Order: sequence, then structure tokens, then C-alpha cells
Amino acid sequence: MQTNEQAVAEISSAAKLMADDIDMVRCLMGGTRAMRKAGVKYLPAWANEDTLKHQTRLSVSTLFPAYSRTVTTLAGKPFSKPINFGDDVPPNIKEWMEDDADMQGRNLDTFTATVLEAALAYGICGILVDVPKGKVEPGQVVTQAQEAAAGVRPYLIHVVPWNILGWKAKAINGVMTLLQLRLREFVTEEDGDFAEKEIEQIRVLEPGSWETYRKVKEKEGEWVPFESGPTSIDFIPFVPVYGQRTDFMMGKPPMLEMAHLNVKHWQSQSDQDDILHVCRVPILVVSGIDDDSFSMTIGASAAVKLPTGANAFFVEHSGGGVGAGRTSLEDLKEEMRQAGAELLVIQAAAITATQVSSENSVGMCALQRIVQGTEDALDQVLQYCALWINQAEGGHVTIFNDFGATSLAEAGAQLLLQMRLSGDLSKETLLSEIKRRGILSAEVDPAKEMEAAAADGPPLGTMGTQPNPPAGAGQGGNGNGQ
Repeated sequence: MQTNEQAVAEISSAAKLMADDIDMVRCLMGGTRAMRKAGVKYLPAWANEDTLKHQTRLSVSTLFPAYSRTVTTLAGKPFSKPINFGDDVPPNIKEWMEDDADMQGRNLDTFTATVLEAALAYGICGILVDVPKGKVEPGQVVTQAQEAAAGVRPYLIHVVPWNILGWKAKAINGVMTLLQLRLREFVTEEDGDFAEKEIEQIRVLEPGSWETYRKVKEKEGEWVPFESGPTSIDFIPFVPVYGQRTDFMMGKPPMLEMAHLNVKHWQSQSDQDDILHVCRVPILVVSGIDDDSFSMTIGASAAVKLPTGANAFFVEHSGGGVGAGRTSLEDLKEEMRQAGAELLVIQAAAITATQVSSENSVGMCALQRIVQGTEDALDQVLQYCALWINQAEGGHVTIFNDFGATSLAEAGAQLLLQMRLSGDLSKETLLSEIKRRGILSAEVDPAKEMEAAAADGPPLGTMGTQPNPPAGAGQGGNGNGQ
């Protein structure tokens, strides 16, 4: 039987249910390097493929970052406009959130964009509302002057899902409430005059108290209590943020099937690269020679002399499978694009009997629902900030969410345009993909369209935005034909 000190760092059974999906997505979000590091887990060895051959194939495999690009693109949409603070947000809390929400220099917009990206990628993450360690107990601060003098102010901590080790919860007055939460965290401490070291620890939160555990080398790495203390609040100030909720404190990636497709593309791309290598390197065959000591030199400046009756020729792969492999890869890319675009397509709202006569029963896309959930989470975060400093109300915020699309083609075009703006697509590819979706006429030639657009001059609305010419330069015109 495990002791409490041994069990404190163990991942709970509920968290284990999400672990496989989270591990896969972490590798996809980590790019080629992370996928290579995963080794045979996502790039299995072929039958009779030795370790050296597999390691060589793995070392030259590259990931097409469809999943990470889509997550980043979708997560950026709500923040094309800044978060709007309601009039009910206390001025001091609004100032903290606009200036430095996490005490690491990020305002609430930047912080929330990171949170939403994690929720979209992994299905769940969280926000912990904390106060600086070693300050006056927040509950004892009753005036703004005392608050400022004590340096007490709540700040936000983004908790990634793999650092959520376990929790206990139950319904209180119909609301699921955390009774215990175990988090893995890393703190940096000084190590001599010129260095620092990172220390792993486990934080255990309970209503009204906290405790940390660290490993002690003298006890063979056993987790032992390190610090503890009371809090003046009777709840755990942690707010889960969901991508796709499956239960309290549990979720799954809303684009999980796209993640599997991206892994399949990783494997198929490796196969394609391998067969291309075989096709590109012909094998020299020499026949009709029985002399084991025979040698020959091949090169542009070398002549080959063969014995009478001997023959030399190259054997090449027919290449028939190369085209089929390329088509398969392109089909996978299209499936991934559609899987990402589906989050932007507005679905008809489920209308109840009481809503039949309402004209406000509008549909929402999946991304809008996720953003709405994130907005609710921020409202709860603001409330926790207020309670930390003995204020009654934290107010509410509004996140922009008017980005739904009426069809899959329109949603796909939105994603493509965003990828073009971020530099992930060329203009010609953008036009070709939009044409293929039927948004542009079939007669449109992307290359000619680009030439025509270039001949039209700068885009509308950009005239007059060029920097002033240096003093003494010739003044041709003022942009108005004068």
C-alpha cells in the first residue's frame, strides 16, 4: 500500500483517461522534433526493419503541421478584437488584467489566447487564481491603501492538462465543487551566485489551505511535505476551461479525429519519402563477370571497360506507387482541412417548445461555443480575484465571437485566408484552393489573376500609407494624380 507521500505525485484514474490523447496532441503541437522523439509510438517499425534502418528513417521524417497550424489559427480568431471589460469590473481588477494579468507581463488578451489555444488543442486546461507568496493574507486587506502597501493582488496561472494530477469533487447545492486539487509545478531557485535550478514540486490545494511536496535525495527521491499554509478563502480558486467537455474536470480535444489524421499523414509521408529515395537512387548491375577481383570506376570522367560478353546497366523502380502515394497525402491534407473548418460552420440551434416563437434562437459554430465557455470561465476568474481581496463582485467580460461560417466551403476559405495572412500559404495556393471549393469561377487562372492584381497597384485603402521620402528626394506626385 502506498503512503500519502508516494501517492501525492501519482496521476489519478480520471486523469489517465485523458492521458493518451494529450500525449499524442503534445507531440503534434511540438512539431517534427517531438514526433521524432516519440520514436516507434507514432512511427512503427516495419516487419523485418532493423533498429538502424528505422532510426535512419525516423531521423529524416518531417511533420506536416496541420493540427498545430489549425489550432493556432482558430485560437487567434476571437482576439482579432480586444476583450471588452464590463462596467461592473472593479477598476483595480481591470487595471491588473489590462496591465499584467499573470505577473509575467501578459495582459488578459494575451493570457486568454494561450488558454484558449490549450483548450482547443488538448480539450481541457485551467486557470488558477493565486496571490504572491509571503504577502499579507488577502482576507486581511480591507482598503485599497492597505492593499497597495502590502503588495497584495491576485494574478492568473495557466495550468496545462498534463500538470493536473488529480482531484476530488462533489455536488454542493447542485454545483460540482472541488474539494482537493493536486497540481505539478516547477519553481526556479538560485543555485550559487550565477546559476539557477528548476525544482519540481506537487501543490495540494484544499478549501482554506495549501501544501507543497518535494523529492528528497536523502530519502531516495521520496515525496515529502515542504511548505504549507492557510488561506482566507473557503474554496479552491481553480477554473477549468474546456475544449470539449466530457465530465467535470474532464475533456477531449474537439479536433481529435484531425489529430489522428495528422499522425497518419506523418506515417504516410515517411513511407513516401522512403519510396522516393528508392526511386531516385538506381542500382548498378553488372552481369557476365565471374572474376571476384574485377573492379570498375563509375563517373563522368571515367571510361568503363568490360570483359567480352559482360554487360552493365541500372535497375530503376518503375515509380508507379509514387503518384498514388502523393494522391493519398493530398487527400489526407484535404480531410484535415475539413476537420478544422467544421469548427467554424454554424449548426442549427436545438429549439425547445418555449423557443418556438423566439426570433433569437440562432445557431452557433463549435468554436463560438468554446469561446463562450472560455468567456464564462473568465467571469468566474474575475469573481475569484474579487473574493481574494474582499470585494463582492468581479464583473464580467465579453470576447469577440462573430466569426461563424454558413458552410464548410466558407469555413475552409476563412482558414485558408488566415493561413495566408500568417505566411503559411502562397497567394497562388490560396486562390487555387478557393477555386477548388467553388467560391471562385472555374475559369479563373490563379497565376493570371495574380498578375492582374499586381497590375492594379496597391490594395484599396493602402494609398498614402507609404513613409515620407527622404529630404531632397524627387517629388513625383502626391498619389492623387497631381
